[in-house]
Formats: sequence, structure tokens, C-alpha cells
Amino acid sequence: MDGALSFDLHVLTSRLDRAADRILRDEHDISYRRFLALYLVTRLDDPTQRALAEALGVTEPSVSRMTNVLSDSGYLDTGSDTAHGNRRKLSLTPTGADLVAQCRELLEHHFTRLVEASGVPYDDYAHNTRLLLRTLGLPGQGGDS
Repeated sequence: MDGALSFDLHVLTSRLDRAADRILRDEHDISYRRFLALYLVTRLDDPTQRALAEALGVTEPSVSRMTNVLSDSGYLDTGSDTAHGNRRKLSLTPTGADLVAQCRELLEHHFTRLVEASGVPYDDYAHNTRLLLRTLGLPGQGGDS
């Protein structure tokens, strides 16, 4: 073992993120980062701007700007959470929910083909990825999480 796995994982993640961004921009005119924000709204237990900022690893002002753009685009509803002071609750509009579903299906199709082309069985790769996520204390995003 030469210690290159840490670098290889970084390169793989970076290239997959760029590929996802290119695919989503070409097919749906949305960045991968904005898609992730919409997707996370469906996954967070309490979808607020603060929770979304934490999940994305960015500042609240950055998420505020992004949620404004997504709201103006008709994908996201933002409302005050009167029970928690100044927090803004987030939810997808029907258009946003449709976009998330279409983008997830598109990315799954592309990345399934990529994994299969590598010769690694998809189910093995998915299982091992979920094991790594659980080891990091993160829930898997698929069916056996």
C-alpha cells in the first residue's frame, strides 16, 4: 500500500462532481451544487437554511443567496419558522420535486454505466460506499441505508 488511496479518492470525487455538474447543466440547466441543495431539502429531518448550510458545508449567507435563486426559479418554497425565531423553513415546489426526481434518475443512469464499465459490480460498489459512509457517521443515500 503506497498511501495513494487518499489522493485517488479525492480525484475520483472531484471528477464525479464535475461530471455531474456538466450532465445536469447540459440536460436541465442547473448546477450540481444547486441540485444537491434541492436534494438535501428532501433528505434533512428539519430543512432550514441553517441545516442546509451545515449539510453542504457552506455559510448561511451563501445558502441564503442560493435558496433565493432556487425560490425565484420556482423550485423551492421558503417560509418563516415561527417556532424557531428567524429560521427559514425550506420545501420543494412540485416543479422542484419533479426536477430532483429527473436529475437523480439521470445521474444514476450515467454513474451506473460508469461503474459497470469499470468492471466493478454495481451492487458491490454501492454496498461498500454505504459502508464507508456509515463508518464516517453519515447515512447512506440508497435503499439499504
